[in-house]
Amino acid sequence: MVRGHVCCLAGALALALAGCGGGGTSGTGSSGGNTGGGSPTPVPTTSGRVFADPPQAALSAGDVQRVLAQAVGEAQARNLSATIAVVDRVGNVLAVFQMTNASGTTRISRRQIAGPAAAGEEVGLQGFPVPAAAAAISKAITGAYLSSGGNAFSSRTASQIVQEHFPPAPTTIGLESGPLFGVQFSQLPCSDLSARVQDGFIGPKRAPLGLAADPGGLPLYKNGVVVGGIGVEGDGDYGFDRNILNVDTDDEESAALAGTQGFVAPREIQADRITVDGTSLRFSDANATGLGPLQSSFGAVNGPAGGLIAVTGYTDGLLRGGTAYGSEASGIRPSMASEFALRDAYVLTDGAGVGRYPIRGGTDAGSVAQPLSAAEVRAILEEAFVVLSHARAQIRKPLDSRMQATISMVDTHGAVLGIVRSPDGPIFGTDVSLQKARTAAFFSSPVAAQQLAGGGPAVAAYVQRVRDFLGDPNALTGGFAFADRSGGNLSRPYFPDGEVGDVSGPLSVAVPGRFSPFMTGLQTDLIAPNLIEHLGFVLGRNADTQRGCTFLPDAPGGGKRLANGIQIFPGSVPIYRAGQLVGGIGVSGDGIDQDDMVSFLGLHNGGQRTGTIGNAAIDIRADRIVVNVNGRGVRLRYVSCPFAPFLDDPAQNVCEGL
Repeated sequence: MVRGHVCCLAGALALALAGCGGGGTSGTGSSGGNTGGGSPTPVPTTSGRVFADPPQAALSAGDVQRVLAQAVGEAQARNLSATIAVVDRVGNVLAVFQMTNASGTTRISRRQIAGPAAAGEEVGLQGFPVPAAAAAISKAITGAYLSSGGNAFSSRTASQIVQEHFPPAPTTIGLESGPLFGVQFSQLPCSDLSARVQDGFIGPKRAPLGLAADPGGLPLYKNGVVVGGIGVEGDGDYGFDRNILNVDTDDEESAALAGTQGFVAPREIQADRITVDGTSLRFSDANATGLGPLQSSFGAVNGPAGGLIAVTGYTDGLLRGGTAYGSEASGIRPSMASEFALRDAYVLTDGAGVGRYPIRGGTDAGSVAQPLSAAEVRAILEEAFVVLSHARAQIRKPLDSRMQATISMVDTHGAVLGIVRSPDGPIFGTDVSLQKARTAAFFSSPVAAQQLAGGGPAVAAYVQRVRDFLGDPNALTGGFAFADRSGGNLSRPYFPDGEVGDVSGPLSVAVPGRFSPFMTGLQTDLIAPNLIEHLGFVLGRNADTQRGCTFLPDAPGGGKRLANGIQIFPGSVPIYRAGQLVGGIGVSGDGIDQDDMVSFLGLHNGGQRTGTIGNAAIDIRADRIVVNVNGRGVRLRYVSCPFAPFLDDPAQNVCEGL
């Protein structure tokens, strides 16, 4: 029996989160008992809402001085000449301090997963010299963006979840890749979503190197509220941790940990208290008991130990306090009734009260017979937000918290049709959800092969690799619908994911064993020119990279279909009308299976509500594709929904048959 989980939003949407199931099956908002073993958290504070607004808090200028003084003091004690950056929750750079004799550059690690790269074997960005300040800022942004009121993650956490095997260690060869494989190539400096200094310090901001996997980036908290991050770069190697089974002595991480004293994440939400697939995540190998006496005086280090520096495109060299997340000035705030009917939603804003991405219809009338209407976009976003609001979180504490994430929708040209987020979703999910939506729409498009062919030889080569791999000379011309889980399968350095053999996915590095977090394949090749161009800008050598990633041909009317890069871990599906692709929806922030479910089920429910749009027909979904791998058939994946996904409904297999 087909099980339709349709949550009907009737009448006053702002007050209606309970749904109406149909045909005797359990809907996402039906009145089943709470299977989570307790009241959903956080506790609602306003009638008609299920989420609480995070308390507004920010780092003061004095707080920033204290963080820097403590970090510099510990670095001095360890004879580490470092560059230290502090950012607020939305990525505004509050200060960059360069210690005396600190190198102005660091080098992207040449170490590959399988061992050190021999001369001439470096792939992607390996071996590339980059500004140390850029590395420190990316580490700080990583700590801030991956964290929330329910989870505190670090750049060491990021290292664990982006590598080719999870968890990464010599004894885990053959396990599947990290759950956020590829997330390091988000928040890119070319992203059209991420704000720039010249925009007036309205976040969320870009990260000069994307997210960091090099230990030395930690979040900062005040009274349990995430308010920013600190990043330390000083050892000359911008790398990652290949073995989580040992405990590293990392001076950068120790200096960062010293900087967090007085601003430490609550112990119960630190990454090592959170498990994914039965594996505890990592937070820090440094321990407060191993720190020296804390230096509390900024005056004692500012001058004698170094000083504040300007970083082109990020800071003018002055020290400033942070902006409180949730305020208009932060660039992310609660939505108004005229913007989104569900009262729990947050939106991106321009700082003057105007939403950056108001709900609108598709812009691609020249490419599709009937573009998405504003009413259809609104229906899908509302229904997806309802699913999110009832879903059980995967990476948040306490257990049985509600999922928190961001939802993005695009048309077939990659134009943003709407972005909404829950109040405490991690900031990284904003850019990533948009990447995911665009990726699903792009690879399901009739022009995907044509677009890639126009991206230069390195990018164009992936078209033939995909066609040879799938045994389909017409691949990437719209014949199949690709969710991000499907494209992610094709982007893994070993295929199928979780096996070690002689076959790599056609969108990954060509030779298995040559993977590096700094070279994932097509994902890297698409944006490496932008990244290198931007780093030249930071060094004062050239103009900044364009606003809009990749050098693929523009979509009709202008703009890039992949204007903030692609993403290669799950959480998106393409949108169809009567068999024709009309857009994509992406979700990111709180577990990849949850992200899959919200995009897939939200689209299904939105289609049931409007009667006009929905998921791809079953016979064109990418999981119909079987790949011949050394004589055996391996099926691609489409979506994977979690077990027992809802806090207030005992339903199982909620995506089955849809």
